[in-house]
Amino acid sequence: MIFQKKMYRVVAVFLLMLLAGGLSVLAFAPIGVFPMAFLSLAVLVYWLDDTALKRTGFALGFAWGLGAFGAGVSWLYVALVRYGGMFPPLAVLAIFLFCAFLSLYPALAGMFYVRWRYGGLLRRSLLFAALWVFAEWLRGTLFTGFPWLSIGYSQTPPSPLAGYFPVVGVYGVSGVVALVSGLLALCVAKGVGHIRTAGPALARSELMPTFFINSGVRFSAALAGVILLGGACLSFIRWAEPDGSPLSVSLIQPNIEQSLKWNPAHHAETLQVNAELVRKAQGSIIVLPEAALPTTLDLLPPEYLKELTDSVAQQGSALVVGVFMSDDGRFYNAAVTLGEGSGQRYAKNHLVPFGEYSPPLFGWFYRFVDIPMSRQSTGGANQPPLRLFGRRIAVNICYEDVFGAELLPSLPQAGLMLNLSNLAWYGDSFAQPQHLQIARARAMETGRPMLRSTNTGMTALVLPDGSVPSVQPAFTRGVLEVTVSAYRGLTPYAWWGDVAVMVLAGAVILAAWVWPLPVPRPLR
Repeated sequence: MIFQKKMYRVVAVFLLMLLAGGLSVLAFAPIGVFPMAFLSLAVLVYWLDDTALKRTGFALGFAWGLGAFGAGVSWLYVALVRYGGMFPPLAVLAIFLFCAFLSLYPALAGMFYVRWRYGGLLRRSLLFAALWVFAEWLRGTLFTGFPWLSIGYSQTPPSPLAGYFPVVGVYGVSGVVALVSGLLALCVAKGVGHIRTAGPALARSELMPTFFINSGVRFSAALAGVILLGGACLSFIRWAEPDGSPLSVSLIQPNIEQSLKWNPAHHAETLQVNAELVRKAQGSIIVLPEAALPTTLDLLPPEYLKELTDSVAQQGSALVVGVFMSDDGRFYNAAVTLGEGSGQRYAKNHLVPFGEYSPPLFGWFYRFVDIPMSRQSTGGANQPPLRLFGRRIAVNICYEDVFGAELLPSLPQAGLMLNLSNLAWYGDSFAQPQHLQIARARAMETGRPMLRSTNTGMTALVLPDGSVPSVQPAFTRGVLEVTVSAYRGLTPYAWWGDVAVMVLAGAVILAAWVWPLPVPRPLR
């Protein structure tokens, strides 16, 4: 009977962690209820502090991760099945294994928290925050990284923590979220402990005063409030300023179904759609999204390239085209310029594993899916920004803007950032609004506007304060005309990148490791 009760409790807590992880997705776009990030992590911390077993801490973190990633990246199913042709049960298995791998990072954070927690509320909260930062950084770095759904992304405006993005970047914001969540969870744990020791005979009216007697609880709750207020105050600081006269930019969204783009029967139609949209565009800079033209640059009909060039030359504009390039048997996902400033190019450097290249020992994966242009080459790090109309524009292609530190070498030279994307692979899912939210974080981190031209959405202008004044509705065909200024100046994050946050997190973890530890015990 006792064994059965223990098993029921284990299963119940595991399911609770799955639910808590899944609820964290509500904090991200498109739902955007940012307080859910605090609630989700607070539930995890509360139960982590209720166990003294490292393996239980690992299991709790793993369950939380399964819930978060299972709900948050379920859109991968669309790419694998609808467009990749993978057998549905096999796709489900592949996504489960991928989410299980990602869940190892919060699992390790949970395990080491149980192992090293010590001291009062603040020290334990700092330890959890440091471990969480380190786990997210590892997830975004190892094996080329997958930092999607870092908890910090959920805190774009209107969250009061948005002001921390230009200072500490997304990993730092994740640490702040984890710190506040830990403070709140441990305050509740401490308060519940006082209530439990008070005995059942204590009147209900006497419980709340008992909760607030402990000075550590009061201090921790106040500190959480100060952290939130500090982020709100930082939001009023403008770390960069406009540089020069505004520039008109036309961001094209062709809205071509992914299953048709690479169908030879529809190539002519796809080329014509893009040409017509270029002719309609009115900006000084006109942008076609990632892989807008369904072939390599050298295989495009010469008369078609001349048609595009003539269209922009008549109005003295520059055209940035997302197109594949080939060179000695290598293929590059690139952006090239035509018209004003012609002959420049940027080739994607950070490729997507399995989608754009095969990691070692995984060539067998392509026996189960059919992904066009899935064997690409990297363009090289630190490619120079494009120079158009006296401005320098740092280009990144699709997935690259998920890696904030990799965009920093283009600063301070670049005054604008331009992202070319094609998320048609993921259909009408959370992928598009989540990616736009990531772009908002990048704009705040760098102090630069982020221009986005996408195939099906979300084509938009993002300003350095994280606001989105202009956006083309998803799954519509059109040209988004925007006016934007280049910016100059550097944010603190642009100066030190992730180094400052990782040094702080490492110092906290190191202190926990070398500190003479008492026997770990729950606060309750």
